[in-house]
Amino acid sequence: MSRSETRQRSREPEVEWVPRTTLGKLVATNKITSMKEIYENGYRIQESGIIKKLLPGIKTEVIDVGIVQKQTTNGEYTRFKALVAAGDENGWLGIGQGKSKQMRIAIEKATSQAYLNVSPVKLGCGSWECRCDQKHSVPFKVRGRGGSVTVEIIPGPRGLGLVAGGNIKNLLKLAGLKDAWTKSTGSTNTMTSTSRAVLNCLRQTFSQG
Repeated sequence: MSRSETRQRSREPEVEWVPRTTLGKLVATNKITSMKEIYENGYRIQESGIIKKLLPGIKTEVIDVGIVQKQTTNGEYTRFKALVAAGDENGWLGIGQGKSKQMRIAIEKATSQAYLNVSPVKLGCGSWECRCDQKHSVPFKVRGRGGSVTVEIIPGPRGLGLVAGGNIKNLLKLAGLKDAWTKSTGSTNTMTSTSRAVLNCLRQTFSQG
């Protein structure tokens, strides 16, 4: 599998889900029917099947794949490290990491973790140039940090598009943003820190709102 192939965004194939937790059983039997109910009641999500059922339009994208090498007394130890984002392009985004001796398994682990880390993003129109009632941007300027990276998202008017670098742009699209300006500082080539900064930034839409 080439790196370009792993970066393709795709819908997850349907797999039969057998709930194991109390929350999972409530979702599977339609006693809980929305992510909003889960977050309003402070439930902890421990099964990716919950996300897949309540957000059927969720997509995943491999943001980065790398190799971790470690020298031991028995020789060199090599593992793959994957970073995956999951979002429904309508106000939900999660990011996960996974490591394994096999790239495929590392991606699967990261994907599962991304589902479990899905958080709400408040969409709106905070641009003074627009002031419409559509949810195409962020409601106000937000800033988030991950490691040495700081990302700032500024509301943009309809039709602007996403003024951002490739990977940041992909994350914003998965979250549901269509128009925004962005500023970033720090080592943005480090996708682990950059992705965390974007997610923390988008979470500010709720904590500040």
